[in-house]
Amino acid sequence: MGIARVATLPRYRGGIPVPGSTILDIPPPEQDWMLAAVRRGRHGSLLALPVLRLGAAGRTPPEIATFLFCARSSVSRMVHAYHAQRLDALGATPPAPAAWLSPSLRRSLVAWLRKGPAAYGGCRTRGSCAPLAAQLTLQRGIAVSASTRRRWLHARGWGWKRAQLVARADDPERGEKLARSRHTLETRGKRAVVRFADELDIHLLPKVGSQWRPPGETVQLVTPGQNQKHSLAGALEPKTGRRVHCVGLRQTTARCRALLDRLEGRYPKAQFAKVSVVVDNYGIHQAKAVERWRAAHPRFELLFLPTYCPKANPIERAFGEVQDKCTRHHPRKRIADLVWAVARHLLTNGPWQYKLSQLYYTPEVTAAVERLTTEQQLPQAA
Repeated sequence: MGIARVATLPRYRGGIPVPGSTILDIPPPEQDWMLAAVRRGRHGSLLALPVLRLGAAGRTPPEIATFLFCARSSVSRMVHAYHAQRLDALGATPPAPAAWLSPSLRRSLVAWLRKGPAAYGGCRTRGSCAPLAAQLTLQRGIAVSASTRRRWLHARGWGWKRAQLVARADDPERGEKLARSRHTLETRGKRAVVRFADELDIHLLPKVGSQWRPPGETVQLVTPGQNQKHSLAGALEPKTGRRVHCVGLRQTTARCRALLDRLEGRYPKAQFAKVSVVVDNYGIHQAKAVERWRAAHPRFELLFLPTYCPKANPIERAFGEVQDKCTRHHPRKRIADLVWAVARHLLTNGPWQYKLSQLYYTPEVTAAVERLTTEQQLPQAA
């Protein structure tokens, strides 16, 4: 609620000032809220009683409406209901709890929700209804239950929603790395190919997700007892959607070199002079064993994505389909059966044609791509 300024003005009677009269300078939005709160707080017979008492005192309908801050039609309706002995039909439904929230209390409510209980000395990290109700009682002296607080939040359009994990974007070379991958993809020749590669762990413990079910029924997934996992390594060509993959026990340098060997056989040297593989900054991609493999195969080039930037790799979406169609809510008891289901999915379905993320087309990345193009054209012009 806003701050009302109180101005003390003298009142004159017979030419002599009489002190003690006050006039409140209340902002119009505050007055509108007060009027709405008064009207919502009186329903049916609750408003009829003062209307009838003022009518019995000889007040006219316009005077009653002005005095009680109600409509003239409401006064007439109350009088007609009294004559017809139907006051009970008017009802006395209480207003919604959110209607009593003052502007200042609404601002405090939003502040508590956005900062969380920890900002006010609480031991919780997120603002549920119970600690917020306790905070309201502590700071404002208003005792409300958690259910009342929940109704307030629903009345304001708030909902209990799951948070979203996002990766950090603090790589100082973020724009340059994205530009290098985009420039290589856009300027490759007929004898060059660009692949986006990554690894995925396949767990025997099923992934949990949502599914349709009748009311009151819960889907239960039996855990395997001791979890087992295999590693899936894949490389995707975004334009055609074709992919190359291999499966092993763990994510090791051997798995990375096995994927590179698959690419070596898929793109023979007689047809492809250059193979560019875009990978993340996982340690196995920069291991000495992988560097020795690259030294023995000079036509292969590794392009590294920015750190903590999974959206820049389109194969992540193909792996997301593997999770949804193969590992989420799966009933298999052996890891070999699950790996076979994943391999069958990769062989049967597809191709997975994905466009590059909008991260590649920001003004910063576009300027870096133009700069790389200019630097590449200068030696040719000379």
